[in-house]
Amino acid sequence: MNKVILIGRLTREPDTRYSQGDDSMMITRYTLAVDRARKKEGEATADFIRCVAFGRQAEFAGKYFRQGTKVAVCGRIQTGSYVNREGNKVYTTDIVVESQEFAESKRMADGNQGQQEPPVSGMPVDADGFMTMPDGIDEELPFN
Repeated sequence: MNKVILIGRLTREPDTRYSQGDDSMMITRYTLAVDRARKKEGEATADFIRCVAFGRQAEFAGKYFRQGTKVAVCGRIQTGSYVNREGNKVYTTDIVVESQEFAESKRMADGNQGQQEPPVSGMPVDADGFMTMPDGIDEELPFN
């Protein structure tokens, strides 16, 4: 089985192109900075993983993803090689995107982390964004 799940941030704007030929397809490439679980001497370290999306996934990434966007990607590892201009063989490893989605809200991405959204029900919200239940509500609930 070849399955990869990653959560990280785009290191730069996605690169979108079209394949050549009669039946051209959109191809979008981007690199994710994925934090490692262990820190080296107190420093956060990350791996920079190249991702490539085709067709509808490429259109979505090209249209909505921007540098710094936190995304979750599911896909598969694909390796390859080519000979560069100097005649050296270069080996590649890419994640072929099968599905992708935003991993944080737009509000969090915009840096408004200190501001709370207005509660839907009018109930107060604590620092973590959870509604606080008023005292005596147990009697009003239809279940126990």
